[in-house]
Amino acid sequence: MPMLKDPSKKYKRFKPLHLPDRQWPNKTIDKPPRWLATDLRDGNQSLADPMDGDQKWKYFQMLVKLGYKEIEVSFPSASQTDFDFTRRLIETPGAVPDDVWLQVLSPCREDLIRRTVDSLKGAKKAILHLYLATSDCFRRIVFGMTKEQTIERAVKCTEYARSITKDDPSTAGTEWQFEFSPETFSDTDPDYVIQVCEAVKKAWGPTEEHPMIFNLPATVEMTTPNVYADQVEYFCRNMSDRKTFAVSLHPHNDRGCAVAAAELAQMAGADRVEGTLFGNGERTGNVDLVTLALNLYTQGIHPGIDFSDLNSVIKVVEESNKIPVNERWPYGGQLVVCAFSGSHQDAIKKGFMAREAAGLGPEDPWEIPYLPLDPQDIGRTYEAVIRVNSQSGKGGASWVILKTLELDLPRGLQIEFSKIVQRETERLNRELRQSEIVALFENAYHLKSNPRCTLVDYNITTERPAGDTATSPPTSNGDLTRVEPGHVPSTQHLKRRFTGIIEIDGIQHAITGVGNGAISSLAHALSTLGIDLDVQDYKEHSVGKGRDVRAATYIQCSAAGSSDLVWGVGIHQDVVQASLAALLSAASSFLTSRAGSPVPFRPVRSNTFTDEDLERLQQLTNGDVVANSVKKQREQIEKLEEEVRKL
Repeated sequence: MPMLKDPSKKYKRFKPLHLPDRQWPNKTIDKPPRWLATDLRDGNQSLADPMDGDQKWKYFQMLVKLGYKEIEVSFPSASQTDFDFTRRLIETPGAVPDDVWLQVLSPCREDLIRRTVDSLKGAKKAILHLYLATSDCFRRIVFGMTKEQTIERAVKCTEYARSITKDDPSTAGTEWQFEFSPETFSDTDPDYVIQVCEAVKKAWGPTEEHPMIFNLPATVEMTTPNVYADQVEYFCRNMSDRKTFAVSLHPHNDRGCAVAAAELAQMAGADRVEGTLFGNGERTGNVDLVTLALNLYTQGIHPGIDFSDLNSVIKVVEESNKIPVNERWPYGGQLVVCAFSGSHQDAIKKGFMAREAAGLGPEDPWEIPYLPLDPQDIGRTYEAVIRVNSQSGKGGASWVILKTLELDLPRGLQIEFSKIVQRETERLNRELRQSEIVALFENAYHLKSNPRCTLVDYNITTERPAGDTATSPPTSNGDLTRVEPGHVPSTQHLKRRFTGIIEIDGIQHAITGVGNGAISSLAHALSTLGIDLDVQDYKEHSVGKGRDVRAATYIQCSAAGSSDLVWGVGIHQDVVQASLAALLSAASSFLTSRAGSPVPFRPVRSNTFTDEDLERLQQLTNGDVVANSVKKQREQIEKLEEEVRKL
């Protein structure tokens, strides 16, 4: 088949309505519409594999639970399944709450209307919905009818429907509403639509106390949403006795603008919206009731429908329709509250941290970058907000660590860890699960796996310069400030001595060192083994609350004489021991990263613990397990090094 050079030539431009004094652009939506869920009729008829009775039953119960009060349940004249389902709802005690209206659809044919009304016998509240196409295209091509013949049929069928419903004494137990749809409304001359609807209204005889419904379908979306809004406003302004009928909308999504069309048409005067959950329907579908409802949430308006557990709704919809909800579908998609981009992740993380710092709770005003709606309001967890792939930056991985391990990583550590994460995502060629990110962090900074450097035991004491005769008892396990009562030391002269045992690659080394504090004294002690680290940055914060609170410390180090930087992380109930663990974590990373790794570590010199150190330790600890262990380990080290020399 030959291709046209310019396919656009065969389409005619849609002629918009001339409405220079339109009022709807100056209005806003300030309340929810009446909702009509047509999943069980319009949605169901468009499925390749329509729902059976049990599936429709489960779906109906879900719609009731969500809060829908008007539900189009079937097309009874189209199939026995639909007829039987309608009867099952009516005949099952308690199946239909007293405040829920059952709506059914019928074309404008008397025999089909009779069948439809029969399906509703005994219902408490029933809406009989008739439709007749009114556009020139349908009248000419589908029905071969004139304008006058169309009006005549609409009136005749309305009068017949009235005679077997509200005018029939045998149906007095049912509260009836009548709905009429000029099908293809959006492609029909607006003045002709009004002619048809005025005639139908006269035939039904609605009142302000018992109004009818005019449904204005965009059966096929023909043009931009503003034109549909003009058409609805024109209808509302030019129909007589406006208070005797409600204006309903039924926008289809052929141009992808059904939600916008429904919102603008509400501004134009419509009272009611017909649609389906997630927009299932013929061709590109109906308007999505979930999107419309949750759009109201973000404007501070409760839609009157409960989507607080949206995942359970999605499950029923997908099982019934056998159509998955697209991952990017508004609100319902699995990815719509997720961020992969590094800049997005960083902004979201800062938003949550600012919210936490301000002490804001779930009921307080919501303001988070990139998230117009609180994920928890639709049953989503914050853990799913940030997901990490090769495009993610430092914010994504650090957010995962913050939410899972409660570790608020310094910016420099965020940058370093993000490179580790990116290498892994590129290696696997996929995004990483949260558990994988946590495992990467714990392995990289030796929080669970055995690091190359571990602290076996230690003692920290106060050192004084020569000439300072003040005495102070020894300090241990991180108590760095305990001094003789009544003595106020000059802090600028105080030194700390670290005395302890470090295990490196399975071999224990007795070391000692003096510095300005616990960290620097350990750093000096490590330098006696040839591990020369200079501390460049230090951060700490608490983890948890109450009696179980722990300290998290982060230390950035450089190798002496080198620009290479490594980070260490330590977590412990005691802040000093957490700091020492962080330094040893950095030392482990330094040993692993340096040339020749993972060759087993050998100290640059042996027996770094002098007899004087050992004697001092024994005096300070009264010969406790630390001193005894040091003596024993020194003997082991000497023996091992002698064996190495022989080799």
